[in-house]
Amino acid sequence: MIMRLFDTHTHLYLPDFDGDGGGRPAVRRALDAGVEAMLMPNVDCTTVAPLRELCSAFPGRVFSAMGLHPTEIGSAWRDDLSRIIGCFRPEDVAVGEVGMDLYWDKTFRDEQMRALEVQAQYAVAHDLPLVIHCREALPETLEVLSGIDGVRGVMHSFGGTPADVDAVRRVLGDDWYFGINGIVTFKNCRVHESLEAITLSRLLLETDSPYLAPVPHRGKRNESAYIGAVSGCVASVLGLESSEVAEKTFRNASDFLRIKLDF
Repeated sequence: MIMRLFDTHTHLYLPDFDGDGGGRPAVRRALDAGVEAMLMPNVDCTTVAPLRELCSAFPGRVFSAMGLHPTEIGSAWRDDLSRIIGCFRPEDVAVGEVGMDLYWDKTFRDEQMRALEVQAQYAVAHDLPLVIHCREALPETLEVLSGIDGVRGVMHSFGGTPADVDAVRRVLGDDWYFGINGIVTFKNCRVHESLEAITLSRLLLETDSPYLAPVPHRGKRNESAYIGAVSGCVASVLGLESSEVAEKTFRNASDFLRIKLDF
């Protein structure tokens, strides 16, 4: 079986990669490791330019998503969101990284909900999927998205329980995807229990580089070249061949983003 990998969530454009030549060498290492394509979601207004530069350097391999990350929502969120909306281009294949994060701070809970609503409405209006960041905020996230008809997307960096999988499907429908990254390789990771509930047909692989490096790279800066460790662990948990998981999730990513990849 063909062994192709698609990293559906990576931030190789961030300053974490400046020390060894920026994101370009990291992209090349990923391509050499069999990662045929990568999706790079935006974070805030300062990351738009480096994101665009890296995507332009690898056309047809590195794809962009545009959005305002929930941890960047503050008192000036309306102005920031307006600037982000103005940054969208026809080549953007998704709206993200957007969502809710109440793990560190609940101060801007209501503002996060409103920003998510606006960006989700934009996604539906332009027939784009959402890349959802949801941390300690599943009820709030589902409350917002349940009020928007036609919304589709992925629950990025999913680490929830089978009950959480059921909640997402009950509210948003069976066609939502779940992004699995290096967390799945951690000892006593509860997402193992959820993989069978999600099923391979709704799995996407990701790294969330430079964060959450998988075992055996845990504790180091993560990068897309390490996604094979995620694929291998998922395959082991599901009792499948790593090549089968890689190819199926590659096709899932292509379908999710509605892009045709010929390699």
